[in-house]
This record gives sequence, C-alpha cells and structure tokens, in this order.
Amino acid sequence: MSEIVFPGKPLTVNPIKVSQSMGAVLALLGLDRALPLQHGAQGCTAFNKVFFTRHFREPIPLQTTAMDQVVTVIGADQNVVDALNTVAVNNRPEIIGLMTTGLSEMQGADIHRSITEFRVAHPEHDSMSIVPVNAPGTLGSLESGYALALQSIISTLVPEGRTAGHRPKQVNVLMSSMLTPGDAEVVREWIEAFGLHPLLLPDLGGSLDGHLDDGGYATVTKGGVSRDAIASMGKSAATLVIGASLCTAADTLKVLTDVPDYRFDGLMGLEACDAFTQTLADIAVCPVPAGIERQRLQLLDAMVDTHFVVGAGRVAIAGDADHLGMLTQFLASVGCKLTAAVASSRAAILKRLPLASVAVGDMEDLEDMVREHGADVLVGNSHATQSAKRLAIPLLRAGFPQYDWYGGYARPWVGYRGSRQILFDLANLFAAARKEIEPHRSLYWQGTEREMESQHTPDIVL
Repeated sequence: MSEIVFPGKPLTVNPIKVSQSMGAVLALLGLDRALPLQHGAQGCTAFNKVFFTRHFREPIPLQTTAMDQVVTVIGADQNVVDALNTVAVNNRPEIIGLMTTGLSEMQGADIHRSITEFRVAHPEHDSMSIVPVNAPGTLGSLESGYALALQSIISTLVPEGRTAGHRPKQVNVLMSSMLTPGDAEVVREWIEAFGLHPLLLPDLGGSLDGHLDDGGYATVTKGGVSRDAIASMGKSAATLVIGASLCTAADTLKVLTDVPDYRFDGLMGLEACDAFTQTLADIAVCPVPAGIERQRLQLLDAMVDTHFVVGAGRVAIAGDADHLGMLTQFLASVGCKLTAAVASSRAAILKRLPLASVAVGDMEDLEDMVREHGADVLVGNSHATQSAKRLAIPLLRAGFPQYDWYGGYARPWVGYRGSRQILFDLANLFAAARKEIEPHRSLYWQGTEREMESQHTPDIVL
C-alpha cells in the first residue's frame, strides 16, 4: 500500500491539474448535439475554451451565463434562466450541461432550483434535457469533475428499469477522463472484434477525433453518443468500467438498471489487457479472435526487445490519479524503477499503486523528488515541459493538456498495440539519454595515422 504524502505548501507552483469545471465540460463534449453551459464569469469560460482548443486543435462549443460583479452579490439565478432560454432558442441542442464554477459555488448558486424555474417559465423547451453538475473549481481536478458529470448524465438520461440483457450484444463502456479519442477508437474496435456493439459514454472518439466533414462549423457537438443511445443503456448485457474514478457513476448505473458491470483500473500492459480480453470473450461466449491474439504476441515480443533498456530506466511521473495509476502499474510490470510520482489530487486508487509513496502536489514537488532520487525520463502533460528542461531529462507527454504538441489527443495508449508503442517510445528515450562509456586508451597508445587524422576531422551529421 502506498503512503500518500501532502507537501503542505501555502501555494501551488506550476500546477499539474486543471479545474473540475473543465472536466465536466470534457464529459459533455462526448455527447451528440450537446452544449456545455458554465455558470460563472465570462473569463472563466474563455480560459477553459482556450485550453480545449489548443489541446484538440478544434473549435469547442461552450457557453457561459456571464456573471458580473453585480449579480455575483445580489444573485445570478435569473442569469441561468435567461442563458438556458437563449441557448435553447439559438442553438437547439438536445442536451445542455449546466455546470457551476468556483465563482458561482462561492456565491451559493442553486442550479437545480434554477432549472426548475426555467422549466416553469419555458415549457416549450421540455423536450431538451438539462444535466446539472456541481463542479467547484476550488476542489478536485479535471478527473473528479469529469466523474461528477458522468454520474449526473447517467442519473438524468438513463431511465430506471429492469430490462438488462434485452440487447445481448450491446455493451456499455464508461470511459475515464484519462482515455484519449484515440483510445476510444481502440476500445471500440477491441469490443467489435468479439461481435459486440459498444456504447461508449462519453464517446470522445466520435466527437473530438479531429475529422473534417461536409457539415462545417456547428454551435453544438457533432458525433459522440446520442441521447437515445444513453437511454438504452439499461438494456445492455454488461457494463465495462475503465477507470477507478468512475466507481460512483458505475454504482449509479447499476442501481438504476441492474446491468452487471466489470471494472478495470486501466488497459495498459499484458495483465490488464488480458483481463479485458477474457471478459469480452466471456460476455460474447466466443474464443479470442486471431487478430487480438496476434496483437498480444506483438506486445510480448516488444517486451523482450526493450527489456534491457526499459528495465534499467528510472521514471518520474505526474498526472491525475486514474492516469497515474494506469501508467505506474504498467511501468512497474515491465521493470521500470519509479523514482517519483505526484498526483493532482487525492483519490482512493493512489493507495493501491506499486510505490512506496505518492505525493499530492505540483510540478515543483516532482522536481524536488527527481533531484533527490534521480530520473531518466519524465512523464507528464505540457505543464511538465519547463520542469524537464530544468532537470535536463526528456519528457514523454501524457494526459491533459498538451498545448505544445500536435496529435497528443489522438494518440492511443491502451490495448496491446498502445502498450507496445509506449514501450518503444520509452526505450528510445532511455537509449538516447544513456551515456556511453568512453573506451580505455593506454598512456602509450599513439594510434595509426588514419585514426590520428580522424580525431581531428569533425563528424558530418545529416
């Protein structure tokens, strides 16, 4: 069991995390024809929109109730009602995600009451679903805000019923915030290989995978999982939960529908991938497809090829709890020495990590730990770039945000192939950083004429 350490500093220096409200927005972006609406100041929403746009390189539909100094003091309930009506009239979304921010939570906003007032004042919009999410930015991280939003989506859009198994080929998949749109495609193809129909919630692979279509710009999300599909989750044969942060959301779905679930901390590495594959084989009652078997053999071969380099490597890692858990368990399974680990916020999974201790802090804490214990490679989001430069070690970018790196959102990490590629990437970083031992030269060695000349001839690098 890992010891969780809290540095106890009076301030945060170079934070790892982003706010809960951003996590709630991310979850809503994986729904079709949805529009996140943040109850807060205009600057808060603009800041969040910049982060998402720089990470995904896509226009992001996001609206705000635009609280100012006056309504912050006297009350902003009418702002919520007016904003909901304006969005409903102008954008015609099927789903609005109404989420609080640090400002509205501090002001004491009651968004559930505001939704009730909106329903009374504007019955013409009764066909539109509203998902309320209390996500104060002063607590938690992107991961916890995302999990809160997912729980609210399930509570609001999944009807209570006892029809589990009516669609024996349909499988629900609750997707953690650590999974990229590229990971969503991997999970979808993995499940479909067994003849099953995956229903991903949310489905960022359908909405934010970076594709051009004939529809052009839209003021609501395009792609992702539809409202009707979410309503049918109670008819599925099983639910696959990927990420420990989604346990509460999974519990809510199970209470509403009685659909049996299978839970996984992550899908990286041989053990985790084998467990997921076997679960799919049990649900589908069929053997493992030959294509999946071959991917497993490819991962085994990569583990052999990179063993001596990766097994001798030292890694320092920072990220949200789910991501930290999946990566540390994978790295430990291939022999890496984990010299430092810092989580963005506390979570139950941190106690189960294969580490002596895990700090809950910022990038400054990680730098201090690396200077004390050493590391060959740093793993973290774009906030870790400056730390890697100061420590003079390479950075493997992982997590959100990646604003200085193209295609990070599309990169697959999970599955046999994703694990294989990360092994190769780590091996290359370790090999490039490794210092070769200079050959011994005798005091009396003079060398041949050709060798003496080569010592004074500069190398040409193309």
